[in-house]
Amino acid sequence: MTARQAYDALLAHSRASADIIAALSLLGWDQQVMLPAQAHAGRANQIGALTAILHRRACDPAMGQWLADCEGSELTADPATPEAANIRELRRDYDQAVKIPEALAVALAQAASTGQRAWELARKDNDFQAFAPHLQTLLDLSREKAQALGYQTEAYDALLDLYEPGEKAAAIAPVLAELRDAAVDILGRIKDAPAPADLPDGPYDTAAQETLLRQVTALIGLSPTASRLDVSAHPFSTLIGPGDARITTRFDPADFTKAFFGAVHETGHALYSLGHVGNGHYGTPMGEPASFAVHESQSRLWENQVARSLPFWRHVTPMAAACFPQLAGTSPEAMVKAVGAVRPGLIRVDADETTYNLHIILRFELELALVRGDLAVADLPGAWNEKSQAILGLTPPTDALGCLQDVHWSTGAFGYFPTYSLGNIYAACLFEAAGRAIPDLPERMAAGDFAPLLQWLHTNIHAKGRQLPPRALIAAATGQQPTAAPLVRHLRAKASAIYGV
Repeated sequence: MTARQAYDALLAHSRASADIIAALSLLGWDQQVMLPAQAHAGRANQIGALTAILHRRACDPAMGQWLADCEGSELTADPATPEAANIRELRRDYDQAVKIPEALAVALAQAASTGQRAWELARKDNDFQAFAPHLQTLLDLSREKAQALGYQTEAYDALLDLYEPGEKAAAIAPVLAELRDAAVDILGRIKDAPAPADLPDGPYDTAAQETLLRQVTALIGLSPTASRLDVSAHPFSTLIGPGDARITTRFDPADFTKAFFGAVHETGHALYSLGHVGNGHYGTPMGEPASFAVHESQSRLWENQVARSLPFWRHVTPMAAACFPQLAGTSPEAMVKAVGAVRPGLIRVDADETTYNLHIILRFELELALVRGDLAVADLPGAWNEKSQAILGLTPPTDALGCLQDVHWSTGAFGYFPTYSLGNIYAACLFEAAGRAIPDLPERMAAGDFAPLLQWLHTNIHAKGRQLPPRALIAAATGQQPTAAPLVRHLRAKASAIYGV
């Protein structure tokens, strides 16, 4: 078999596996959006069965042979080509997959399915004890997975690497410390400054909220014929396949901005998903996201750099006022100050830009302690409350507002949380670079023209897939290595504009 024949066989195998992944994504979406209450046990079995099939395909010895036939051939001579990237990334995926026993892969998938349902009920009932056994199972299985994958220093590193290739806990910690210092500095500067006025009181009709969300998500580029907007317990975005991105949000009649920014955030994910599968590489690494932090950079950029900016609200304020009569007479400047105000709170998904990374630090430190065995599951609520008070200055009155607020651990996603802060950093780097490349970007945004920004992101990020490692991808797009400096500049400039400090 020639290298080209092996490569073609490799891609055919990968694309067939992608169709199984699409089916699993659809089952997962359905579970969170539409599944009848009595069907969850059966859904866990269905997910387990498909996961077993997928795992066998991922470990197929034929893949190892095809990869060996490709490596060192003319297909890998130029590491920047799509062929070389596909071979490199499929090798990474294969080497990881063969380390995981099928029984462990299936057990994790089933535990994640049942754990998510248990979390939904526990969060609703504020009952951590009901969720604790599921969390313990997921933690034990995740530790077992880390051992199977192998690591040099931290078991946590093996899990983090699944979401953010090449990152280590020891490298993440100082980055988070830098963001914590910046947040503390800004909080100190604004503590005596007059707070901006709140938006008018609700209620904000949920049907009107949905109307505005559909208008705005379409405005920034999400095609209604390639997406769905639904309601779920925790907002999320998932790609089913080309032309099929699903996003969810949750509505609060007292505050339309919760659903609004949640939907814009998930739209950023959906735009990236549709962008990287729409380049003719679906089912291969070149048609997949570079990493979870890069994915988060796309959602956070649209949510924060765009949707909390004055140019954005110059265009969108009249649209919002048309949906909500109480906003009549509210200026774009007042909107920006209200949605950009720094208000430390308990809920991560509702957090302002300045304090958001403090929420990530809290979760990173706790999940690192859980994986290390330094923190017992039974002690998580108390540890959460102590860290929340120390980091945010707030103690949750209930576990539903504390350690039960996020879905991630209920699916075994230990190592995911740091990607949010890395995503914030990448978003700030990218938006600065986009501003240099599109000098009239503020004017275009104020006119409701977001196409140039979306096209720049598509060219420099979406269409690249996994062609480059995450940090290299951001560096190639921006012309410099990513650092926290652009994010810190962004946060300080916003504090200056809103609080005059």
